[in-house]
Amino acid sequence: MSAESRFVVSPEWVAERLGTPGFSVVDASWYLPAYKRDGKSEYALSHIPGAVFFDHDEIADTTTGLPHSLPSPAFFASEMAKRGISETDTIVVYDGPGFFSAPRVWWMLRIMGAGDVYVLNGGFDGWKSAGRPIEAATPAPEPTTFIPDFRPDRVTSFEDMRKIVASGERQTADARGKGRFEAAEPEPRPGMRSGHMPGARNLPATAFSENGQFRSIDELKAILSEAGLDLEKPVVTSCGSGVTAAIITLALESVGHTDNSLYDGSWSEWGSRDDTAIVTGKA
Repeated sequence: MSAESRFVVSPEWVAERLGTPGFSVVDASWYLPAYKRDGKSEYALSHIPGAVFFDHDEIADTTTGLPHSLPSPAFFASEMAKRGISETDTIVVYDGPGFFSAPRVWWMLRIMGAGDVYVLNGGFDGWKSAGRPIEAATPAPEPTTFIPDFRPDRVTSFEDMRKIVASGERQTADARGKGRFEAAEPEPRPGMRSGHMPGARNLPATAFSENGQFRSIDELKAILSEAGLDLEKPVVTSCGSGVTAAIITLALESVGHTDNSLYDGSWSEWGSRDDTAIVTGKA
């Protein structure tokens, strides 16, 4: 049997550790409007016992004009501390289906200084279907201290991205669906151009899991390579708004690729401007 990602943990692994000191669980559920699901409302109805909620739109830099931009290290740290999470904790992040928004928070925690962070295989949907314990009560964790150790090299800015596109010095992996990438389908956000950045490769986020289960290391390597990525060279991940790009990041880190960064503004920034190069059709 092929090896599994060292960053993905099973429900059994989580259940064995629930309630132990230094073990934190984060519900990071967030959905696009098309899903007709609301992460915060679902959390209020039921969640893994002791899990705290991470609101992508509140724990963000709201001054950028872009959706759920990466917050400052100080603000992120204060929000984690309020939720009883320390950078030294063992932290498990989950979302509803398994691999949609949870990898974004996994990535954020890691670039902010947490070293022991995982994503729950199968998500909360799988947890519930297996009959594992849930609760509706909102936990009241004891506030703690989160000491940030920010990794700016893991975040790509707009100006960085412009230089990368012009020079081709780093590979770009786009997690949006094929239709949006090729401009065969419109973007879900009004007024935004369709297509992709010159030189980008399309790796739809949905390819990396099946039925809520993250794919094996061998499968991940095949997906990444078949899309045209050279795993010996640096990669920038991107998507619609910086959320599902982290699924590619998770896949890259899982296969041992560490020279990667995430374009936080992603297509919400690039596609909304009138001074950026856009390509349509297949890459």
